[in-house]
Amino acid sequence: MSVEGLAFLAFLSGMVVLMGVGMNMALALVLTGAGMAWVLDFWDTQLLAQNLVAGVDSFPLLAVPFFILAGELMNSGGISQRIITMAQAWCGHIRGGLGFVAIGAAVMMASMSGSALADTAALATILLPMMRQHGYPMNTSAGLIASGGIIAPIIPPSMPFIIYGVTTNTSISALFLSGVVPGLIMGAGLILAWKWVLRRIELPAGEALPLVTRMQITAKAFWALLMPVIIIGGMKTGIFTPTEAAVVAAFYALFVAMVVHREMRFSDIRGVLVRAAKTTAVVMFLCAGAQVASYMITLADLPGVLAGWLGPLIEHPRLLMAVMMVLLVMIGTSLDLTPTILIFSPVMLPIAVKAGIDPVYFGLMFVLNGAIGLITPPVGTVLNVVASVGRMSMHSVIRGVNPFLLTYVLILVLFVLFPQIVTAPVAWMR
Repeated sequence: MSVEGLAFLAFLSGMVVLMGVGMNMALALVLTGAGMAWVLDFWDTQLLAQNLVAGVDSFPLLAVPFFILAGELMNSGGISQRIITMAQAWCGHIRGGLGFVAIGAAVMMASMSGSALADTAALATILLPMMRQHGYPMNTSAGLIASGGIIAPIIPPSMPFIIYGVTTNTSISALFLSGVVPGLIMGAGLILAWKWVLRRIELPAGEALPLVTRMQITAKAFWALLMPVIIIGGMKTGIFTPTEAAVVAAFYALFVAMVVHREMRFSDIRGVLVRAAKTTAVVMFLCAGAQVASYMITLADLPGVLAGWLGPLIEHPRLLMAVMMVLLVMIGTSLDLTPTILIFSPVMLPIAVKAGIDPVYFGLMFVLNGAIGLITPPVGTVLNVVASVGRMSMHSVIRGVNPFLLTYVLILVLFVLFPQIVTAPVAWMR
């Protein structure tokens, strides 16, 4: 076996072993990258340090901490609560209405925070106790909330799109536009799947609120609903960049939480900042560690090796796309979304572009596939969040997510067969 093959084997085996013993993902990436450097006879501690710094030394990545902060402010300042209350006012009376509330709230919150974990935690904290109280099957309810949470990486503003754009030098604004229609299709797919699930569940219908009451509740959510209009409208009109949009989102959420809703005090800000800083540190350490591994993968010419394997498919773009999606599904079962983007997108995108596949379309499909991995066992980060918040077993949540997971896989297949569903709206909006 060649030295490059040995280096890649060292990377894969190292990741499997280190993840198996429960090591932090970012540290595992650094150590496996260092192992590849040693096998390639390219060991240089200064080079490793430079790559660690280069992994986070990016202006567009400044959007990540600010969007994380905006999500924390939304949850602490009553913005998320008002979105869910409004959805409940309009859909809560329908049989199985809390499920439709979860879907509607997930779509609306996705257009504000861009974080699957933050949205899922907020939805699960508020809705799971209500579902339990009204006799909903908890495994299916938890599966639905987890599935709704992963719409956040698709609808703008999306933190995974920012990371993907920085990693592959793809337009972040174009990626944001590409996620609007697919995100809405994901929401529609969940509605159909939930209706199918309801056929086997006996749930009473609630009492509809008067129209005046609904309008009053909607009016209370006005400032929350204005947030995505400001963010997406500002980027679409060129008033600010995606990075600047993150800053606007954070300050807007702070203003609404403290001045309009008055549900946050100055003493609460410290806790919000600490939680946002902890989450940011995790993401940025992943970016730094992945840069080390990515640099060594490039030295090992993994893109060339993979291109050699997939070379016969380059003349058949849809078949190539299908094969790469299957590979990403397999990767997503054991690797989280952020490291998947950081490690594999620079390897796969050049092959896709060589086959004539639109880079923005490929980016949307890559992130969508990785987002589905968040609810795919055995790792399933979002599943772990729901299980933890709902105090349920992981096995129970996995059983409940299956019908919604199947729905997302069918949507993925639909986008592979008909890429125009993604590309045509982007061309129109641009």
